[in-house]
Amino acid sequence: MPLTRREFTRQSALTGAGVVLTGAVGTLATAPGALAAEDAADTAEQTGHGEHGGHGPGYGPLLSDPKKILALPAGFSYRIITHSGVTKLESGESTPSNHDGTATFDGPRGVTLLVNNHELKGPRSGWKYPVPLSEGLVYDPAASGGCSVVEVHRSGEVAQWVGIAGTSTNCAGGRTPWGTWLTCEETEDLAGKNGMTKDHGYVFEVDPYDRRANRAPKPVKAFGRYAHEAVVIDPKRGHAFLTEDASGPNGLLFRWVPPHGFKHGRGQLRQLADDAGVLQATKCYDSGGRFVDDLSRATKIGTVYGVDWVDVPDRDGRTVSVRKQFADKDITRARKLEGMWWGDGGVYIVSSYARAESPVQHDGQVWFYDPKRRTLTLKVLLGVNPDPSKDGAFDGPDNITVSPYGGLVIAEDGEGVQHLFGATERGRTYPIARNELNIGTEAQPEYSEFTGVVFSPDGRTLYANIQTPGIMLAITGPWKRQSHHH
Repeated sequence: MPLTRREFTRQSALTGAGVVLTGAVGTLATAPGALAAEDAADTAEQTGHGEHGGHGPGYGPLLSDPKKILALPAGFSYRIITHSGVTKLESGESTPSNHDGTATFDGPRGVTLLVNNHELKGPRSGWKYPVPLSEGLVYDPAASGGCSVVEVHRSGEVAQWVGIAGTSTNCAGGRTPWGTWLTCEETEDLAGKNGMTKDHGYVFEVDPYDRRANRAPKPVKAFGRYAHEAVVIDPKRGHAFLTEDASGPNGLLFRWVPPHGFKHGRGQLRQLADDAGVLQATKCYDSGGRFVDDLSRATKIGTVYGVDWVDVPDRDGRTVSVRKQFADKDITRARKLEGMWWGDGGVYIVSSYARAESPVQHDGQVWFYDPKRRTLTLKVLLGVNPDPSKDGAFDGPDNITVSPYGGLVIAEDGEGVQHLFGATERGRTYPIARNELNIGTEAQPEYSEFTGVVFSPDGRTLYANIQTPGIMLAITGPWKRQSHHH
């Protein structure tokens, strides 16, 4: 049953503009360059000029790395797990490049399994290290992307193999409650475009435990065909939430409702009919019942929108892209809808930035969708970073994970300096790592984005990738719970 404008307006009036509807976690408030703060009296926090160190959250200042790869706080260290062009798959071929979305899984005898996306677009000839076309695991032999499965033993030994090949632009995705990975193609290329021999823009399932289950890859067409970024499965209701990273017009936040009687589990998604269930997109209303055309309209932390879900007319979007099937008055859009993660009974959702194509500019938002209340709440808002080349402020959040130590850990895909940073449950931000691998020149340094940020199942190791050239890192150190009081 949709939450009507009248119902949401009435609820908001009863709860003080809906702030009480925010869900299990406290309001995530500020970040460097933020536009708003929970504690307005704290001017330094509100404007984002507070110290990273001192008595604030986090682990203190980042110390430069003599090896020029990763700056970390004192007491922390990293290990390279895979490195494109250096490390090898079981087949003897190179680790593919352009690491992206990643998830971890409990393996036998203390092993950690990871599935790692490789965001490689277009024909294979364009890449030095595409995902190898392993027999039986190929969707489209013309495509460059896919996933590798990485096995990390307690001893430090690492093994790698192909999970899926012949897919395109595998950006983010999502871990399922039944222990598989959903990999998302961030492209709308049809057969015949960019050298492709099959249609792309789909979600595929990869099983890290059972190589046989990955044979003869089949897209989950029920989830729609568009520039997929990430996907999250609601473990209680079985709904899938999906982000679209697109512009001209801006992309959409989707929900897939399974058909009546459908039960999730291993191998079940590939049994679905192409038109199974219902694919829907968001239509948001503010506390006054007014339609919200774009999520960038929210300029205050704690903003709560009521959400209706509107059915998608043609989910395969072969003649008209899905996001272009709606008039602007019918749907709520957002620029650069990126990473998602399930936690605290709902979905954390990232919008990386908004520029001239959007009503209001910003350098990043994190939203929380509460499926029980059918509300979206703005948790983190980054103001436009005036000088991305300087260390300090954060911009361009992308992949995201919920930390076992409280709050969020976010991978930065902004301009200039790139970080992994945390956000406490009160919204204070703090640095965890800085990319020091310069892929530019000394005169014009360039640093690749961080991707695939995720903790090991035991919470002791934080995995993250430097996308270019493609390095998976394991970060360990004195992790601690981030206090609610910060």
